[in-house]
Amino acid sequence: MTTLRPFTCDNLQFSLTFDLQYGIPFYLQYLAHWPEYFIVAEAPGGELMGYSKFLCTLRFYFMGKAEGSVAREEWHGHVTALSVAPEFRRLGLAAKLMEMLEEISERKGGFFVDLFVRVSNNVAVNMYKRLGYSVYRTVIEYYSASNGEPDEDAYDMRKALSRDTEKKSIIPLPHPVRPEDIE
Repeated sequence: MTTLRPFTCDNLQFSLTFDLQYGIPFYLQYLAHWPEYFIVAEAPGGELMGYSKFLCTLRFYFMGKAEGSVAREEWHGHVTALSVAPEFRRLGLAAKLMEMLEEISERKGGFFVDLFVRVSNNVAVNMYKRLGYSVYRTVIEYYSASNGEPDEDAYDMRKALSRDTEKKSIIPLPHPVRPEDIE
């Protein structure tokens, strides 16, 4: 049985020799500010199931945060990273961790949960739609490209939580925005 548990600093000890998606200070900032939103999945034998570039044995991880303004009804949970190695996909791990983030965000009084995903990532977009997320807006050139490729657009996808009784947080914007227009 897979165990979901909080991420700890010990999980970073092996990562120094591997290519991280983000720098170590970035991970430590999340761990210090939003530890309840930083989860790993562990197999029965103790093997971590998460993104293989993150830790040498990690095959799955999830990190997020709480942000926004309560006064403007924008307080929400944000999915910063969700990654499952190919050999552990289609087991329901991503859905379970998304459910955990939603529960944490509910307890913190959030109005919605949001995430950004590449427009071209049809597998992820469809998974999030199956989990109840909808496209709130398109963010033009959100992802920086490398090797001379053009930048890529993102979808800002959202799921309303129980505090948003009128579902105002998920009413789609009629036009795309640029990254600098995001609050």
